[in-house]
Amino acid sequence: MITLGDYLMVSGILFAIGFAGVMLRRNLIIILMSLELMLNAANLSLVAFSRFRVNSIGLPDYNAQVFVFFIITVAAAEIAVGLAIIVALYRARQTTDVSQISQLKF
Repeated sequence: MITLGDYLMVSGILFAIGFAGVMLRRNLIIILMSLELMLNAANLSLVAFSRFRVNSIGLPDYNAQVFVFFIITVAAAEIAVGLAIIVALYRARQTTDVSQISQLKF
């Protein structure tokens, strides 16, 4: 049987992979994907806590799952804006390497 600790272990591993991607990679698209991986790791832990927390009736508490739905909605809008900024930077500088983009001024 899968326990809460198993879900939290997977969530921690996903968060660590995302954090390593943000810290080690220099491509803006990879950094954005790593940030989304970290956000999804936090969502996984929220859903796991929601699933294993039982209210007085004996049913799972779904409040955290509704919160995760709103987080995913906001993350989709964030990715749309982030990709638009990355496309604008690529058109101006012809690169997505973080070390070559030192200022946002065109």
